[in-house]
Amino acid sequence: MSSDLADLSATELIGLYRTKRASPVDAVRACLARIDALNPKLNAFCLVDAEGALRFARESEARWAAGAPLGWLDGVPVSIKDLLLTQGWPTLRGSRTVDCDRSWNEDAPAVARLREQGAVILGKTTTPEFGWKPVTDSPLTGITRNPWNQAKTPGGSSGGAAAAVATSMCALAIGTDGGGSIRVPASFTGIFGLKPSFGRVPAWPLSQFGTVAHVGPMTRTVADAALMMNAISRPDARDWFALPYDDRDYGDGLDDGVAGIRMAFAPTLGGAKVDAEVAQLVRDAVDALASLGADICETAPDLGDVHAIFCAHWQTGATRVVRSMPAAKRPLADPGLLRIAEQAERTSLAEYLSAVEARGAMGSTLRRFHAEYPVLLTPMLPITAFDAGKLMPVEYADAGDDWSVWTPFSYPFNLSQQPAASIPCGFTRDGLPVGLQIVGAMHDDALVLRVARAFEKAKPWEAAYQRLRR
Repeated sequence: MSSDLADLSATELIGLYRTKRASPVDAVRACLARIDALNPKLNAFCLVDAEGALRFARESEARWAAGAPLGWLDGVPVSIKDLLLTQGWPTLRGSRTVDCDRSWNEDAPAVARLREQGAVILGKTTTPEFGWKPVTDSPLTGITRNPWNQAKTPGGSSGGAAAAVATSMCALAIGTDGGGSIRVPASFTGIFGLKPSFGRVPAWPLSQFGTVAHVGPMTRTVADAALMMNAISRPDARDWFALPYDDRDYGDGLDDGVAGIRMAFAPTLGGAKVDAEVAQLVRDAVDALASLGADICETAPDLGDVHAIFCAHWQTGATRVVRSMPAAKRPLADPGLLRIAEQAERTSLAEYLSAVEARGAMGSTLRRFHAEYPVLLTPMLPITAFDAGKLMPVEYADAGDDWSVWTPFSYPFNLSQQPAASIPCGFTRDGLPVGLQIVGAMHDDALVLRVARAFEKAKPWEAAYQRLRR
């Protein structure tokens, strides 16, 4: 166990608080020191409230001293992506078009649940403007960088959260995922990220990108993600789309292993080309799960032209975002966001409704597929992190602003709304992380966590973080 409290997982911190071997105040101070040291280089946080965090940490310390913690996360340092409302702080969404001089008096559901559990919120993490792309740079906050190689992007749109978790600026982070925005940066930065089933974690207000957008945990361990799910999956009446609350403990059965679980392995989807080094690391990870007793068959669902379906949904969402901006401020927005919104203006209502119908058919295909294969394994991405400040890697430069061409494994499962996670499965020769994607049937979030935990135990990656702490 590290001697620096910032490096400890949430579950380790809670154990130390319970036995009075550590204090929430000391843990928060350790994370604030890490932010002071690394945030100027990485630009992971766009807002830090050190004074407020220490105040809440002292309150948590008093509760632990009295033997009366608020909940599962009392005293654990967390961060919030700057797309989610956070009481008392502006939520600017990476945009110069948002008026910060307004009343910021509500928490989004996940933020409220974290507070109710006693978590200490350190601040807000960077995002591209309105989370529109899977890299993290914005007109408001500039470029966020990958801790493994600061010349590279951490991915996005939860790139600030990923960089903060990977470098132990916080133990836990809340991210959002509308087309891969939790899983892409988790893969690029070597952390664990879960996109839960749509509606499992209540969200309010609903993303302007609609029902492809999910809220979920970003952590350094699978157990921490399960712990977070216990808190953030609790009900909130403001979310009309929320699933019925199931009151489960996501830690139950987490260590039950994968023996006998039927899994499909799709080395590619829709003919996507995967870098050879990435492909080999993913295949090695699949072989590791097979050695644990998983029943794995190399096969893939036939999803049809899922790219066109996603573009119709995502670009229409971009149009809604731009239309919500005051006309006089639109020139301040990210030019790429404006371009895809303009493209969507040419989509007719009939074309959009056809995409909605095709989405439903694709979702049905996947539900039937998962009746035979409860788990689907894929590469998380076909590539590793590329140059920071760029939307497209060089091999996809001809695709313009269509970032979905290099994220072919992520956005299908936003359309289908299934739980999907990225878990670190190795490093390339250049020292960049690679992620394995674990996809479960709709509502089977617990199984995704269970498979991820089995892999984590077989191929632990905690030691790799030491390279970021030197």
